[in-house]
Amino acid sequence: MSDPQPLRSEPSEETPPDQPHIISLALQAKKALQQGEQLCTNAHTLSSSSAQTAVDVLALDAQVRWMSDAVLDQLKLAAHVAKNIEQKRSELEVQVREWDAIRNQRNDALDVVLESLGAQSVPPDFHIASADSSPFGSQNPSEKEDETTPFGLPHSNSNPRQSPTDTIRTRSPMARMQEKKSSRMDRRRWKTLRDFVDERAIEDLLDTIETDRQELDDILAQTSDYPESLAKAIDAIKVMIPAEVVLPSFPAVFASQEEISVNMAEQLESLVHHYNNMSNAMHDFEAGEEFVDEDLQGMNADAEALSGIVLELQEGVRSIEAHRDVLLAAKAAAQEHINTHKRILTDLDELGEIMNDMLKHQQHVEEESISHLAHLHLQLSPLEELHHKYTSYQFAYNRLVLELTRRRQYCEVVQRFVAKTIEDLDDLVAEERMRRAEFQAEHGQYIPEDVCLYIENLPNRWTVSTLDDESLETLPEVEPDLIEEAKQRTCGVEVGMGASQSL
Repeated sequence: MSDPQPLRSEPSEETPPDQPHIISLALQAKKALQQGEQLCTNAHTLSSSSAQTAVDVLALDAQVRWMSDAVLDQLKLAAHVAKNIEQKRSELEVQVREWDAIRNQRNDALDVVLESLGAQSVPPDFHIASADSSPFGSQNPSEKEDETTPFGLPHSNSNPRQSPTDTIRTRSPMARMQEKKSSRMDRRRWKTLRDFVDERAIEDLLDTIETDRQELDDILAQTSDYPESLAKAIDAIKVMIPAEVVLPSFPAVFASQEEISVNMAEQLESLVHHYNNMSNAMHDFEAGEEFVDEDLQGMNADAEALSGIVLELQEGVRSIEAHRDVLLAAKAAAQEHINTHKRILTDLDELGEIMNDMLKHQQHVEEESISHLAHLHLQLSPLEELHHKYTSYQFAYNRLVLELTRRRQYCEVVQRFVAKTIEDLDDLVAEERMRRAEFQAEHGQYIPEDVCLYIENLPNRWTVSTLDDESLETLPEVEPDLIEEAKQRTCGVEVGMGASQSL
């Protein structure tokens, strides 16, 4: 506001009747001065408070930083514990996966053997019960096909005392083969080697192993969530860590407050000067002096400017108060961070107790898992034994097919030899009969009847039979493709069987 102009008094016969009252203007000046003084006092108080608040903010911020660093160190230790638990679990899981790989390998090897057994057909003659002895020992005869034992032979309708030549004389090999083919069942209904395997025992063994494997999973599952739980707890606490307090620029705050204070002081001086002028004008007015229009217009203009000065002072106070509030907000934020850290410390104490319990439980689970793994490794031995057993079983069956083929060939050779021998004997006997008849016709009439009576006897007839009239050996018929299959399956298997024992 411009300095008020000196008031001039003159006789005023032309003074307007509505000129403002001088006392009212003086009171306005006094009131404005009082308001200005109060506002400046408030501004000084706020500036002093801001200085102390800035000191408090710096102290609290230092404490917050120290506590944040301490909490982060504790969380790093907790993260190391979680990583240690995870590492131990990973080592156990590696051992479990190695065991699973071995089990899968042996399961696959056993499945391959079983599939191979299921792909190899067994002629019905091999397992239908027979009164004769089977290649694997005697079997109980049965009239029903269902009542069978592995690799038995069919019932024999042959006469134990039947001569080997009877069959040869009555039926040709082709007719005999045709009869066999017509009487055998459809191959689609033949059994396979797998039908003689105890599948239930295998399933029981696999179920037992799987149950024990599931028990290991249950043991490991007891601590499966430990690393994740610790990570979540660490992250939850880490999220709680307050961010650094955003400190205001203290030099800028204090410089701004200083600039505002200087400006308010100048405004206050202007109010003091205006109040002094109005006091003098009031005294002159009380002394009976009157003021010309120019003086009154100047006083009115100065009075109208008072409100603006007061507003500027109020704005200055608000500005200083705003800076003070910024510092108070920073202090409150720092104090809230301190309170947050106190809650974090409580959570850290609880987390420490939880980690101790986890480490103890993890150690117990680790020991129990190692013991259970050792037990599982022992249970893999039966799988290896089954693989060797059924590999040997298939090999033995194929050798059985070849052995029966060899025996059948032997029987055919012997039967041909016997048949040829009988045929030769019959030819000799026929020739002998003819020669005796010739002799009798030529000389018999001249020989007295009481001389050499047996000269008229016919030659003995001969037959060939088994020792002590044993029954003929009956062997099942094996198709050529089955014989060829057995040869292929036994070719080079001797070496492979030895390797299968250490699968």
